[in-house]
Amino acid sequence: MTANLEPEQKVVKRFLKYLVPFKLPFFIAIIGMLGYASIDSLVISQLQPMIDVGLNDDNSDFLRIAAYAIVPIFIVRGLFNFMGTYTLSWISSQVVMKMRQQLFEKYIHLPVEFHDHQSAGNLISKVTFDTEQVANAAGKAFLTLIREGAFVIGLLVVMFYNSWQLSAIFLIIAPLVAIIVSFVSKRFRKVSKAIQKAMGSLTTGVEQAVKGHKVVLMFGGQKLESEKFLETNNHNRQQTMKLATAQILSVSTIQVIASVALAFVLFLASTPSMLQDLTPGVFTTVVFAMMALLKPLKQITTVNNEFQKGMAACSSIFELLDHEDEVDSGKRELTRISGDLSFKDVTFTYPSKDEPALKNITFDVKAGQTIALVGRSGSGKSTLSNLLTRFYQADSGDIIIDGDAIEDLSLKSLRRQFALVSQQVTLFNDTVANNIAYGCADTVTREQIIKAADIAHVTDFVNQQKNGFDTIVGENGVTLSGGQRQRIAIARAILADSPVLILDEATSALDTESEKFIQQALDELQRSRTNIVIAHRLSTIEKADLILVVEQGEIIERGTHTELLAKQGMYSQLHQMQFSQA
Repeated sequence: MTANLEPEQKVVKRFLKYLVPFKLPFFIAIIGMLGYASIDSLVISQLQPMIDVGLNDDNSDFLRIAAYAIVPIFIVRGLFNFMGTYTLSWISSQVVMKMRQQLFEKYIHLPVEFHDHQSAGNLISKVTFDTEQVANAAGKAFLTLIREGAFVIGLLVVMFYNSWQLSAIFLIIAPLVAIIVSFVSKRFRKVSKAIQKAMGSLTTGVEQAVKGHKVVLMFGGQKLESEKFLETNNHNRQQTMKLATAQILSVSTIQVIASVALAFVLFLASTPSMLQDLTPGVFTTVVFAMMALLKPLKQITTVNNEFQKGMAACSSIFELLDHEDEVDSGKRELTRISGDLSFKDVTFTYPSKDEPALKNITFDVKAGQTIALVGRSGSGKSTLSNLLTRFYQADSGDIIIDGDAIEDLSLKSLRRQFALVSQQVTLFNDTVANNIAYGCADTVTREQIIKAADIAHVTDFVNQQKNGFDTIVGENGVTLSGGQRQRIAIARAILADSPVLILDEATSALDTESEKFIQQALDELQRSRTNIVIAHRLSTIEKADLILVVEQGEIIERGTHTELLAKQGMYSQLHQMQFSQA
C-alpha cells in the first residue's frame, strides 16, 4: 500500500513519524483544543434557552445562573487554550530542533563532492527558513486544524440540534468547500517550493556579498550586486504574491458559498410553515452559529496555506536527508602508521569534468622521506592529497599505506594519520587555543597547545592580544592577517603530531622573516615523519628526497633537485624563471 502512495502522501506520512515520540503531549494538546472548541460551542448553544426562557418567560433564575457561570467557564476555556497552544508549540519546537540537528549532521557527513556543487546559502536556508515552515505546520497549522475543525463540528451539531431543516444546506456546501481546499492545496504546495528555492537564492546572494565585501568595494561592484539581488528579491516577492492570491481567492470563495447558505436559511425561515415552528431563540442560535462558522472556515482555509508550505519544506528537507553519506567501506582501524606511501597507476576524474585530473600516477615514498609536487596551477597537485585522504575515490589504480589499500581502512583512522596545512586556511569563530587544538582539545593540555604555538611563532602575535590565547579570531579568522592564520594552521598540524604531513603552499602567506622561522620549525617537524610538499616556490623543496613535476595530470619529470636541474627540462625552466625574477 505504501508503494502506491502519492509523493505528497509519503511526505505527510514521514512527517507524522516525527510526532510519534510525542504521543502523550499531543494527546494533551488535543484535549486542550477540543475542550476550547467545546466550550465555545456550548456557549453558543445556550443562546436559545437564554432568549426563549431567560427573556421571553421573564425567568431571572436562568440569567442569574448564567451570570455566575460565565466567568468560571471562560477561566476553564483559557486553561484549555493554554494546554493546546503551549503543548503544540513545545512539540513543534522539538520537531524543528530534531530536523535542524539531522540537517546539520547530514551536512558534516556528506561527501566533499556534494558540497562542491551546493551553495552554502541554499544549505543554510534549509536549516533556517525551511525548518521554520515545518514549525508552522507542526504548531500553528495543527492547532488551527484541530481546534477550528472541532469548533465547526460543534457549531454544526448545535445548528442541526436546533433545526435540521435550516441546517441541511450544509450537506450541500460541504463537498464544494472540500473541492476548493483540495485544489488550492496543490497550488499552495507548488508555489511554496518555488518560494523555498527563491529564499535559498536570496541567502546565497547576501552571503556572497557579505563575504566578498572588500572585493565589491574594491572593484565598484555595488550596482552589479544590487541589481542581481533586486532580481532575486523580486522573484521571491512574485512567488509570495502568487501564494497570497491563491489564499485570498480560496477564502473569499468559501465565504461566498457560506453566504449563499446563510441567504438560503434566511429565505427558508421566512416561509409560513417554518415561521410557525421557529422560536426567536432557535432562529437566533442557528443564524449566529452560521455567522460564527465563517471565521473558523476562513482560518482552516488560511492555515492550509501554512500546512502546505510546511509539507513543501519537508519534501525539500527529506530530499537532502536522503542523500547518501560519505562512503566508509573500510573496516580496518589504524593506530599509527610508519609512513610508507605508494600510488600505483592511479587515474581520477572529477564527477563534473570530462577530462581526467590525474592519469596513471605511479610513485613510492618511504617512511620519513619528503616528496615534493611542483607544476602549474590546475595541474593536479592538490588532487593527489585529496585522493590520499579519500575526499575523492580514484577511478582506477591503487593507493597503498604501509601495505594496506586505503579503501580497506576506516576513514576516521585513515585521516588521523595526516596533518594538513593548506594555502586556504580554515579557522572557526573561536579562541586561538581552541583553533590550534581543533579535533584534539580533549586529549591535549594547555601547555602542549602553547608549545605548538611557540614552534609555529603564534605566540609572537598572541601575546600582543588582550586575551592572549583566549582571543576570539572571528569568522574564518577575519581579525587576523593571512600570515597569522597560516601560523595557527601550522601550530594545529604540529599539535596533531600525525605520521604524515601534507604541506600545500604552507608558507605562501608569510612574510620573509616569518617564513624563515616557520621553515625552521617545519624542517624540525619533517624529520620524524613522511612529508608531502606541494609548492610553487622551489627554494622550499630543494632538500626533498623526491620531486615530481606534474603537468595536466601526468608526472612528466621525477628526481632530486640536482638531478632535475641537470635534465634541463620543465623543472629547470621553472627554477630559472623564479630565480631570475628574484
